[in-house]
Amino acid sequence: MPIQIGQKQESDFSDPLGLLSDCHRRIERFLGVLIRICQKGDGGPMQADERSALETALTYFRNAAPKHTADEEDSLFPRLRAAERAVECLDRLEGDHVAAGRDHDIVESLGTQWLRDGALTGNQAREMREALERLAGLYARHIAIEDTELFPLAAQVLPADQLAAVGREMANRRGVVTDAGSKTGR
Repeated sequence: MPIQIGQKQESDFSDPLGLLSDCHRRIERFLGVLIRICQKGDGGPMQADERSALETALTYFRNAAPKHTADEEDSLFPRLRAAERAVECLDRLEGDHVAAGRDHDIVESLGTQWLRDGALTGNQAREMREALERLAGLYARHIAIEDTELFPLAAQVLPADQLAAVGREMANRRGVVTDAGSKTGR
């Protein structure tokens, strides 16, 4: 196993709440990449490293982020609802997922066009910046609620077998086969 200095070891499917929180760090990192590229490039020509970073960030949000949302909405949230805890909070968080989806669609469309055409119009660049600004504000609030309130609550009220089931469902969404000793994750 590689040694990591200065970084927390990433969680695995045996710790689904930790894995969800780790995913939040990736969301923040890739959103930051999109914001920096958009601010710096302002819809104009990009350097090769900027194009690569834009493509990588768009790919992350296109492929991995929907799995994260499903992990929450299809696996974790229903179990918390059944425990009759945080129902109002869960409704608000699900609303955030819908709003984020709309802005991600804008960023995906314009980012893909930017990569394809090499430039965006001034209005398109502004629209992309505005969508990213909305996402930054939404995620800052949303992630703080989940990391500091919802995940600790889930750890407190959900039995170990339900948390293990959440981890197995997360693994299944990614096509990862796990067993009791598995230490894989993403």
